[in-house]
Amino acid sequence: MTEDWASRALPAPPITPLRWRGGWRDGALELLDQTRLPRDETWLTHRAYTTVVDDIVRLAVRGAPVIGIAGAYALVLAAREVTLAEPAIDVPTFFERLTPRAERIATARPTAVNLGAAVRAGLRAARACPGGNPEQITDVLLEAAMHLDAYEREACEGIARHGAAWLDGRTRFLTHCNAGALVTTGLGTALAPLYALHAAGREIQVYADETRPLLQGLRLTAYELARGGVPVQVIADGAAAGLIAEGHVDAVIVGADRVSASGDVANKVGTYGLALAADRHGIPFVVAAPLTTIDRGTVAGADIPIEQRPDDVGRYVDPACLPSGLETWAPAFDRTPAALVSALVTERGVVERPDATRIETLFATAP
Repeated sequence: MTEDWASRALPAPPITPLRWRGGWRDGALELLDQTRLPRDETWLTHRAYTTVVDDIVRLAVRGAPVIGIAGAYALVLAAREVTLAEPAIDVPTFFERLTPRAERIATARPTAVNLGAAVRAGLRAARACPGGNPEQITDVLLEAAMHLDAYEREACEGIARHGAAWLDGRTRFLTHCNAGALVTTGLGTALAPLYALHAAGREIQVYADETRPLLQGLRLTAYELARGGVPVQVIADGAAAGLIAEGHVDAVIVGADRVSASGDVANKVGTYGLALAADRHGIPFVVAAPLTTIDRGTVAGADIPIEQRPDDVGRYVDPACLPSGLETWAPAFDRTPAALVSALVTERGVVERPDATRIETLFATAP
């Protein structure tokens, strides 16, 4: 990364999807309901972990980094529920009560690694609390959640700088799904370098494909880029490969819900097709993700579980268009092999043609 990008000021995120208010006793998690965007900006206030889980499942909050943060705060709410329900509870019983609640949070979304990892990290911090009582442990869980919140925000800055340095000189970008400020507490992952380039005065053009069936590109990416003043044009999913073939795209950049130890990527369904098109026409296919989204315990993409959400098909379609009794096959994600990834952008740097050895160097340099 050049010194220019290392020291350059970055813009503020155009929007935030999550905020915590108060301490562990009286606090609440507030989530921006992304199912209502872009028409309505509605904030949901959560004081129970179960309602956070419900909103993670229904995609009111979505995106690997931010559902990890939401899960960490949900664990605080779960611990508070146990602590306040039984003020005299001993520590072993406290963990006995907390563990099934934690498991419910951790398994709400199986593909994104951040959610389960955040809950496990919180539990490790809680169990390491020396001589703690349940109240002290709950406070430790809040500290852990806030630390993760801050880390992901700072990671976005690193991704923005490293990604902008790597992409500088290219001006036309295609992105898929939504990997911006709405999936983090900072500038985002895939969109972070684009915000940085735009803020630096580069004349860029972003093409956001609709991303069916839930239209995250149309509803969310175009919304937040326009809000941030970045030129964006929405295209139909089916037009993306042709746009690349006709020479209108300099790079494809996407986020990730999980990156395996070998560099295979799970991301929103439709990502694999874009990677194939980029490879065929000789343009970079770039993945931007924080280290928290790299799963060193998952060897290859084939080992990443893929959520199936048949109810999503037709959600934004006139019901009259759907034949009665129609069966659907609706994976929420697909897997892109590392061989198709030109570069993996993280807060610790850019790994070109990622593989297990190159990815591991990122962790070797992390503090």
